[in-house]
Amino acid sequence: MDRNTFTGLFLIMIILAGSFYFLKPNEAEMKKAKETERLDSLKKAGVTPVQKDTTKTAAIANPAVDSLALKGPFGTAITGTEANTVLENENLLITLSNKGGKITSVEIKGQKTFTGKPLILFDGDANKFGLTLNAAGKVINTNDLYFTPTKTGNTVTMRANYGANAYVEYVYDLKALSNKVAFNINLVGLQQVIAGNNIGLNWQTTLKQQEKSLESEHRYSAPYYKYLDGDVDHLSVSKDEKEDLSKGKIQWFSFKQHFFSASLISKQAFEKGSLEVKIPTAPGLVKFYDANMQLPYAHTANQVYEMEFYFGTNKFSALKAQGYDLEQQVDMGYWPLKYINRFIVLPVFNFLNSFGWNYGLIILVLTILLKVALSPLTYKSYLSMAKMRVLKPEMDEIKAKVGEDNPTLVQQEYLKLYKKAGVNPLGGCLPMVLQLPLVMAFFFFFPNLFELRGESFLWMKDLSTYDEFIKFGVKIPFIGDHLSLMCVLMTISTLIMTYFNNQVSGATGQMKYIGYIMPVIFLGVLNSYPAGLNYYYFLANLMTFGQQFLIRKMVDDDKIHALIQQNKARPADEKKKKSKFQQRLDDYMRQQQQAKK
Repeated sequence: MDRNTFTGLFLIMIILAGSFYFLKPNEAEMKKAKETERLDSLKKAGVTPVQKDTTKTAAIANPAVDSLALKGPFGTAITGTEANTVLENENLLITLSNKGGKITSVEIKGQKTFTGKPLILFDGDANKFGLTLNAAGKVINTNDLYFTPTKTGNTVTMRANYGANAYVEYVYDLKALSNKVAFNINLVGLQQVIAGNNIGLNWQTTLKQQEKSLESEHRYSAPYYKYLDGDVDHLSVSKDEKEDLSKGKIQWFSFKQHFFSASLISKQAFEKGSLEVKIPTAPGLVKFYDANMQLPYAHTANQVYEMEFYFGTNKFSALKAQGYDLEQQVDMGYWPLKYINRFIVLPVFNFLNSFGWNYGLIILVLTILLKVALSPLTYKSYLSMAKMRVLKPEMDEIKAKVGEDNPTLVQQEYLKLYKKAGVNPLGGCLPMVLQLPLVMAFFFFFPNLFELRGESFLWMKDLSTYDEFIKFGVKIPFIGDHLSLMCVLMTISTLIMTYFNNQVSGATGQMKYIGYIMPVIFLGVLNSYPAGLNYYYFLANLMTFGQQFLIRKMVDDDKIHALIQQNKARPADEKKKKSKFQQRLDDYMRQQQQAKK
């Protein structure tokens, strides 16, 4: 290629590039072309396109204010320009809006979401708060009024004027180092305006996802409430529900999320009310809460309602410090599990936590202490299973002699053998049953333990949620969209424990295989539960295995067999006072014999 040809081609390329750049359509032209293309496709399909009514849209965006409304109740507060005021201390960052005079946003300082963003309990138009007043024959919702804010230090006053010397006033006061916001409602000069003996208070909000597992947030989030002279209760955590609270005066209600709460406490108590919870279908949303409460109105010149907001964590000690039994929002399980957790497990955990150790180490030490405390029961359980294993050859002989077609007689002969040998067939089960409440108590303790939130150990980045060993990207039946490594280790250790226990007890038939089915079921159930819980179960399995290994070294089957034979050879023992268990065996045998006759 010569020089002239190259120069010509180069100039042509520059012209083409310049034409493409300068002649390309702008954004408005591109939108218009797309709209034309859309309309053409609809016409070809035989569909008549609907034209947008821009006039109506503009009217909605800028609604006209009725001149009569301006002269009616709270007329001067109907219109205005929305503006925000901020209250802040070391723990909270609170945003208040002059529209509704309400709190529109609450940020918990020092806490982050699972994505690392600032933790905001609620925000935006989804949060509504206000009084419902029947003023001058018209229902007024203060959530729609524009208040005039006045800030003095860390106190903000919001006022909506009805007329001269008549107004609704909200006073917010945030003290230093506090998670409580003092909230007073003042109704001044409205005694001749407001009809009825009650006014309504409405608060509704939609909680956003804060934790990694939306499923867990659904599981542990619900509206809670407490009657003035009653216990703390809550609505359903798994379905939509609405409940009328009419059994007495209501001291407080709370919009509880998994690890955080927004509560409203009334010092005079609410007369009655209702709570509602709904589970949104949109992603990233946890629960929709709606509270409607009734406040008594005495028609005085200055009616004052003293209240408090609590915005903060669901750490048991933090809630207890607020008073009013707010700590009972932390789900410690059913009776008697909650008493085991509150008065045994939690104090021990707090004691270990005072040393400043890593929480993985604290769970390890907590498990060791639990196993040491339960070691006598573990020893008795193992010893009883060992006796049953030694007796199994004789039990097989009885079964072969009597025949499998006569199970009643087989059981009678088994009972005679137990009696002669001095063996309690339930001796291996009773110690395990006594340990069960403690094992189940931890099932509620760790998932609700705020201290584990965001704490890492080994490969587990957050002990309060599951660890992702494998992420599938799609939901797999029974397992979910991930596989937790700690849950897998827990399942493997449980299967090993089941095999070892079958060897000790000599289990056969269906009982032998049922033990292997349960760990597999637990894999699917606990896969989405906190890594801290699965870590505890894993440690408990390892320590139980270690305990039984040591006990097996201490227990000699030959000595147990010799002791059983010695008991069988002493008929004089039958003259001794019978135990309650032996007496029940004798009664059972007599009943079976009489039934046979």
